[in-house]
Amino acid sequence: MDLVIVESPAKAKTINKYLGSNYKVLASYGHVRDLPAKDGSVLPDDDFSMSWEVAKLSQKRLAEIAQAMKESDALILATDPDREGEAISWHVLEVLRQKKAIGKKPVSRVVFNAITKSAVLDAMANPREIDAPLVDAYLARRALDYLVGFTLSPVLWRKLPGARSAGRVQSVALRLICERESEIERFKPEEYWTIAARLATPRGDEFAARLTSFEGDKLQRLSVNDETRAHTIRDMLESAAFRVASVEAKPTKRNPGPPFTTSTLQQAASAKLGFSASRTMQVAQKLYEGMDIGGETVGLITYMRTDGVQIAPEAVEDARVSIAETFGARYVPEKARHYATKAKNAQEAHEAIRPTSFARLPKDVQKFLDPDQARLYDLIWKRTIASQMASADIERTTAEIEAKNGARVATLRATGSVVRFDGFLGAYVDHRDDSKVEIAGDDDDESARLPRIEANETAEKRAIEASQHFTEPPPRYSESSMIKKMEELGIGRPSTYAATLQTLEDREYIVNEKRKLIPDSKGRLVTAFLHNFFEKYVEYDFTADLELKLDKISAGELAWKDVLREFWTDFSGHVDGTKELRVTDVLDALNIELAPLAFPPKEDGTEPRACPKCSGGQLSLKLGKFGAFVGCSNYPECNFTRQLGSNLQAEGAGEAGLDEPKMLGVDPDNSEPVTMRSGRFGPYVQRGEGKEAKRSSLPKGWLPTEMDFEKALQLLALPREVGLHPESGKPILAGLGRYGPFLQHDGAYANLETIEDVFTVGLNRAVTVIAEKKEKGPRGRGTPAALATLGEHPALGGQITVREGRFGPYVNAGKVNATLPKGKDPASVTLEEAIVLLNERAEKTGAKPVKAKKAASPKKATAEGAATKTVAKPKTAARAKPKTAPAAQVQVAPSQAPPARPPAVTTLIKADRTKPAKSAAE
Repeated sequence: MDLVIVESPAKAKTINKYLGSNYKVLASYGHVRDLPAKDGSVLPDDDFSMSWEVAKLSQKRLAEIAQAMKESDALILATDPDREGEAISWHVLEVLRQKKAIGKKPVSRVVFNAITKSAVLDAMANPREIDAPLVDAYLARRALDYLVGFTLSPVLWRKLPGARSAGRVQSVALRLICERESEIERFKPEEYWTIAARLATPRGDEFAARLTSFEGDKLQRLSVNDETRAHTIRDMLESAAFRVASVEAKPTKRNPGPPFTTSTLQQAASAKLGFSASRTMQVAQKLYEGMDIGGETVGLITYMRTDGVQIAPEAVEDARVSIAETFGARYVPEKARHYATKAKNAQEAHEAIRPTSFARLPKDVQKFLDPDQARLYDLIWKRTIASQMASADIERTTAEIEAKNGARVATLRATGSVVRFDGFLGAYVDHRDDSKVEIAGDDDDESARLPRIEANETAEKRAIEASQHFTEPPPRYSESSMIKKMEELGIGRPSTYAATLQTLEDREYIVNEKRKLIPDSKGRLVTAFLHNFFEKYVEYDFTADLELKLDKISAGELAWKDVLREFWTDFSGHVDGTKELRVTDVLDALNIELAPLAFPPKEDGTEPRACPKCSGGQLSLKLGKFGAFVGCSNYPECNFTRQLGSNLQAEGAGEAGLDEPKMLGVDPDNSEPVTMRSGRFGPYVQRGEGKEAKRSSLPKGWLPTEMDFEKALQLLALPREVGLHPESGKPILAGLGRYGPFLQHDGAYANLETIEDVFTVGLNRAVTVIAEKKEKGPRGRGTPAALATLGEHPALGGQITVREGRFGPYVNAGKVNATLPKGKDPASVTLEEAIVLLNERAEKTGAKPVKAKKAASPKKATAEGAATKTVAKPKTAARAKPKTAPAAQVQVAPSQAPPARPPAVTTLIKADRTKPAKSAAE
């Protein structure tokens, strides 16, 4: 019997059905070793030796693999066909050799691009050895990421308090997002006018024509830039006679695009399906690893991490047969289409993403898939089939219209197009990403169909319209356009795009607001710091060149340690050069770099850096324990502070003009003024003055521009008494605290779902919420109901469930809980993802695998106890204040309105969510 190793249990289950009883297929559950998150894991002075650590839960799986190896005749490594897959195979082999489990038994490596019976059996018939250059490229990448993270991050922590960490690829991606925000801030709109005529043919058919020249001058987009000239042209056209000078109908062909790569699939799924990049890859992973289609388990698509656009010859023939059967012989081109990758640093080693069989039509497999799987498969099938279909025949018609008013002459143009043969458009119409929307602006009428227009005939004027416009700043990146830009620049690789953006969100460097990526102030600070003091290492060309070198290592053209030596010599010297860098030097540089963000121009034209509170102070950036803010140079005499922007509340504070207190009204009960202000931690409302004034931060989602006197009074009246509890007779209070909206009764708290509930919840509902909370146990630490059950954990024992907790959704197995990453949809969690999260959490807390059929010793700490020792202390620290703590969030010191989530709590939550190895290195 031969032992076959793959990454995931789903893949193992599918392949096991193909191979039969002579093979045993086991899953490694992803990587089994990693570099420990501590200094010394990579030693540049010891020829870049690397110390690997086996995860505790992986030890059990590796022991099972080693035992199975001793009972087998040969080892077959069948992990994914990319750099990461090769690395997993190498790690497994190294561990088995250390355990002396292989001996002289044969070892082979097989790869397949699709999980179908024919592909798997063909791969098994053509084994090879582990690709050493591919492993070398993995080692180089892992060492680089470690060295950058664990060397650069401490510099950030010392020189830029509040910064999290810096990564080799993430820092460059963050720079892209921050530079786009700077472009938007610097943008100055320009006025322009468009003049269009609504005309009619002698047959009464109307059409639109746009002005292109006036009195011999060819007009560009911004040529007519004021109302006076626009009205002059309009008045001339109102009295003009119109004649069709020429009509030209020009046939053109439109060719299909190539099949999907990882990048283009993520872009199209975002634009057409609304999927995030990570969601796209989760669904694609399931389609690749195998689905039960009418009793047959089969992979529906090829491997989904690729930058290749070519597809196998047999797949091309399969596609052409399917086109003829589905659309007709006319839709099959004379010759098959062949594509070449245009992306920078692209590799052609893998096929494009395609269906494993074009005979499996989307409508036929839909009943076997969930809605997201069916939609993504439909997208992939249509895009791939379209890539081999005939071109579309389109006739574009252009009519030039002459307008005469005495000696004055103008030219207008009417354009339209007609699809004479839809060709590939019958299967797939490509999406338009953000970067193309503005370009299409002035040609939107080109796709309209024109009526019959003949040369030299007159045209009747129906209406003349002069429309005012203003140029718009470049759009913020969406996930889709960001991935496209990263691919164009050669930053990262197909397998890293989604993870890179997710890491930036998890570190709170960016915010994904309405599918737009907005840099947070922390992200702007880090980018500005790196741009000023580590400019070379966040340059796009430098990062792309490093990726190119890694590709050359993969191809066996460069030695991986030579690349590391060249990088480390320069990088370590640069880091050493910053040791004498003072914080004042950093602030001076940031004051200049971030001036548009920190000191935006005032509408009245006065000095942006003049303190609005005192007469002689100058505003500048200050660094506090929890990050940067804007303060006055006359501190402590002047205590003016302002939050550093780049979030919606900060933007709203700027738009609302909160450099000075904004009067909202006078409290009718005590005649005290109610004002809105901006402080170090954001906008807040205040009643009265001095130390006795009452204050309340604006809740998350409440914008300063939308605040009014009534809302301010509601906030200042909190906590609100809902009524007396019918059993205890004690009051039930509703308020806002550090964890959001809450109910308080007799010293116990229960969460409310929304901010609005604080103001509207009635006594009956409040009693019910408190009772439900009480049923869960002290402080609500009982186990919430499971949202979903994913399957059994191989080491911890018990079923893996998805649950909703106080701090957000999490996965649970036995006594171990693991919080889901920020922004992760609980409904999208896969079994494999849950296992990885639980393994990481179990390692951190010291939880041990469950031993089958053996009761736990009462003297030993249980997994629950181990977890409690790690988690209980932070939770106690966060809750150590008196029972009135949540209400105290509304009444705070005059100079410090509270943040939406205090930094201490943020730290604790992040500590629970973030893998140690990722805290400093990518």
